Amino acid sequence: MGKRLLIVVDMQKDFIDGSLGTVEAKAIVPRVASRVREYTEAGDEVVFTMDTHFQDYLDTLEGKKLPVSHCQKGTSGWELCGELAGIVGRRFEKGTFGSLECMEYAAKGAYASVELIGLCTDICVISNAMLIKAAMPQTTVQVRKDCCAGVTRESHENALKAMAMCQIDIV
Repeated sequence: MGKRLLIVVDMQKDFIDGSLGTVEAKAIVPRVASRVREYTEAGDEVVFTMDTHFQDYLDTLEGKKLPVSHCQKGTSGWELCGELAGIVGRRFEKGTFGSLECMEYAAKGAYASVELIGLCTDICVISNAMLIKAAMPQTTVQVRKDCCAGVTRESHENALKAMAMCQIDIV
């Protein structure tokens, strides 16, 4: 049995208590931090995706559809939340919802399983989970629902159902 990979998606200050923060996002922080500790203590690998934008964000297509400046590189809102900031693990900066670089990294790793947790279930978690599943169809890919939060509770549940339909295990 090989190592497991934990992908922590976009647990950044702007999504927790910043410009796009929610009560649900704040609520998962302790569970996410606990899950990260479990993986590191077991000797498994933990990596992080980081939504990364720049000063021209509002001029991008995404910025026109979501006109809220967030996760600008170099700002405090771009940083991982305090509970995760000191955790060792590769960071994948991404300018869009899913990280092709993270997907390629995972696919080369021959992991026994890949688990995703973080924010937002209905945007970046589902995007990254679908990329990982497409790249690693014979690997167990799972999303831990109590360590994720969506933009709304309804969209969180819808995303979990969509991932389950695509053979991503919801645990």
